[in-house]
Amino acid sequence: MTSVADATSVSKADDSLKRTLIVVPTYNESANIPELVRQIFASLEDVHVLVVDDNSPDGTAEIVERLRESYPRVQLQRRTGERGLGHAYTAGIVHGLDNGFQIIGTMDADLSHDPIHLPAMHGLLQKNDVVIGSRYVRDGGTVNWTIGRILLSWTANTFAAALLQIPAHDITSGYRLYRRQALEWIRNTEVKSTGYSFLGELLYRAYRGGARIAEHPIVFHDRTMGVSKLHRREIYLGAINLLRLRFSRS
Repeated sequence: MTSVADATSVSKADDSLKRTLIVVPTYNESANIPELVRQIFASLEDVHVLVVDDNSPDGTAEIVERLRESYPRVQLQRRTGERGLGHAYTAGIVHGLDNGFQIIGTMDADLSHDPIHLPAMHGLLQKNDVVIGSRYVRDGGTVNWTIGRILLSWTANTFAAALLQIPAHDITSGYRLYRRQALEWIRNTEVKSTGYSFLGELLYRAYRGGARIAEHPIVFHDRTMGVSKLHRREIYLGAINLLRLRFSRS
């Protein structure tokens, strides 16, 4: 993949950045999704939202269907096959590429990612290909986390950045905006990572393809409603997946 740093793309940035899709994977997020959708549309103009729901038994998909009456640029993709964050992200990204979106973003559904940062992150795409909403740069941080959880997350991100040789501080942040050129490879490449290591693989492959990465500080708010899907086992599996990715001959 070639970088999108050529002068033509930069000079036409105002036009090329207009069509934006935010992909939001969901599983049992009925309590949070209405407020997230409202905040996204209040924060960014000309934005579309795709909710990729993994057959939530709590009625998340049905709530999204009702939201479409007030927000016609909300789309819903119901998944009934193999569940998981990586599969949901892949389905949403491919949908964005197939439908001509120039910017594809990802956000968590639990209100831990504040849409108020979207305009600033969007602005950074004028000169970059990937923008990460980062907890681990100046003015970034977390709310309602224990010291132990902060240290574990910071250590995991430092390890991942060094292992994959990516110039970023928050490798596992799911709050991102991408130019479409940084994601085109996903059509022809099998992504083997699952869970949150999938985010590391996305970033690694984009960077290896020439993508320019920027970070914007965010304050991560731990969920107040619903149940977290992140378990310690997934952290260990994620580390193994990243090691496999880094030392794979391909």
